[in-house]
Amino acid sequence: MIFLYAFLVGGLICAIAQVLIEYAKMTPAHVTSLFVAVGAGLELFDTYDRLGEWFGAGVFVPITNFGHLVAHGATEGARESGLLGLLNGLFVKTSAGVAFAIIMAVVISLFFKPKG
Repeated sequence: MIFLYAFLVGGLICAIAQVLIEYAKMTPAHVTSLFVAVGAGLELFDTYDRLGEWFGAGVFVPITNFGHLVAHGATEGARESGLLGLLNGLFVKTSAGVAFAIIMAVVISLFFKPKG
């Protein structure tokens, strides 16, 4: 059943993004930024982890999770070490995902010729 919930919630998040692009005439960059902010907001109200318990990968795979990780790392670091911990916490939680994205972008650019 958890697979069904993950599929439905992940699909719902993607469907909301598509509706925003098609009908609200938002660009994909605007939708991405909005979803990161929503994920951070849900984390600040301590609801993102509860959603994760219910829906699993459905909420942890989309871009909203990046906002959640940024906010979670910042608040956790601030609790442990103050202002410096706030800045350090941002990088501790998100560094693996950012590094993977950069490495894959370089690898893919070696095989495909970018247009534009």
